[in-house]
Amino acid sequence: MPVAEHKCAACDCHPVGAAGKTCNQTTGQCPCKDGVTGLTCNRCAKGYQQSRSPVAPCIKIPVVNPTSMVTSTEEPADCDSYCKPAKGNYKINLKKYCKKDYVVQVNVLDMETVANWAKFTVNILSVYKCRDERVKRGDNFLWIHIKDLACKCPKIQISKKYLVMGISENPSDRPGLMADKNSLVIQWRDAWTRRLRKLQRREKRGKCLKP
Repeated sequence: MPVAEHKCAACDCHPVGAAGKTCNQTTGQCPCKDGVTGLTCNRCAKGYQQSRSPVAPCIKIPVVNPTSMVTSTEEPADCDSYCKPAKGNYKINLKKYCKKDYVVQVNVLDMETVANWAKFTVNILSVYKCRDERVKRGDNFLWIHIKDLACKCPKIQISKKYLVMGISENPSDRPGLMADKNSLVIQWRDAWTRRLRKLQRREKRGKCLKP
């Protein structure tokens, strides 16, 4: 009598998130890289965010301590007074629009630290205002000082879309956009498209010109 041949089911481990192709034949769990979870290692664990590196596809969400340059779970003690001018100031009006050099919608892709700065790789999806030829649709950089990032003013996360309104004052060693506690960096809302187009038209009619 022939013996039935037993075949193991394919693991289907994620090619980037898994540390190997062999899974537990009982549970089907694949071996995941640091910060990766899921049966097939197909998503980032809590407290981690997606990166663009195939070696470390999920990196710990950083809250950087500017004094020691290491990750921390606590904000610096002086954040409340430091960020006070910017907190809760989320209204978009003509006065704010006119004061800024650029107004863009961005998708945040990645982040790395360079000296005392957080360098975000962003994709500019829409340009609503631009006084700088460097500000155009496509991939660019957004620089935020570690002090501002640690105090969450502005607060920014990977894989989120934001409205960014700021000033073009970047030196040559930091090409791209720059945001600080006085910039407007808030999570994008589709309802803002109509409002921003209206402000664009008002600027073209000379409403931003000083008397």
